[in-house]
Amino acid sequence: MNFTSIRVITGDVARLVAFYEQATAASAAWSTPDFAELVTASGTLAVAGERTVALFGAGSAEPAANRSVIIEFRVSDVDAEYERLAALGQEFVQKPTTMPWGNRSALLRDPDGNLVNFFTPVTPEAIGRQDRRR
Repeated sequence: MNFTSIRVITGDVARLVAFYEQATAASAAWSTPDFAELVTASGTLAVAGERTVALFGAGSAEPAANRSVIIEFRVSDVDAEYERLAALGQEFVQKPTTMPWGNRSALLRDPDGNLVNFFTPVTPEAIGRQDRRR
């Protein structure tokens, strides 16, 4: 089994896609006005409008209601990403901090309130863990 993507349901697809394009410096591929994907080397972030929820079962997902999932992006230099995004006006929940498990992380919220973590493994153990996942 391979993990391939995560999908975020939103009330404003264009706004959320614009945020992730700015945050990741990647361009989204749009399938419909209600669905776009940002494809990376390791997985895909899909953004879908609330009208798509009915396709999976009415009421199965609710936009902007997440308080338990963190969307994470490994970056080569989290401090540089922090500076880039802060200069673009992004407000951070947490400035770059080295976590006990060896990743240096910076957290912000997307326009729907979802937590987004940019991180760089900095200890030998964390680097080794990430290298094994490739």
